[in-house]
Amino acid sequence: MQATQMSPATMRQKCRTIENYLVVWADANIDLNNADCQPVLTQLRGAVNQVSTCTTATECIQLLNDNKEETTFVISSGALGQHLLPDIHPLPKLNAVYAFCSRKQFHKE
Repeated sequence: MQATQMSPATMRQKCRTIENYLVVWADANIDLNNADCQPVLTQLRGAVNQVSTCTTATECIQLLNDNKEETTFVISSGALGQHLLPDIHPLPKLNAVYAFCSRKQFHKE
């Protein structure tokens, strides 16, 4: 099996694609000093160039409204997501919202 070579232009395009994503982690209980948060942030930053955190719906909505460039993904706690979703759903750069909550069945309904 022969390996496929990528041209420098193709490699630049792939890197640029990764740079056009923003992940917003919205959780009222997020503690950036907590040792459990750091590995998660490190993994997210390994996948995309920009990761932002917010602890209120207002802060998250402002961040999303200010975003004019990046395709955005929101990871939200279930409680905060309930308040966020109606306000952020129509935003053009929002690609997906993921609920990070132990009450899985509640959010399916």
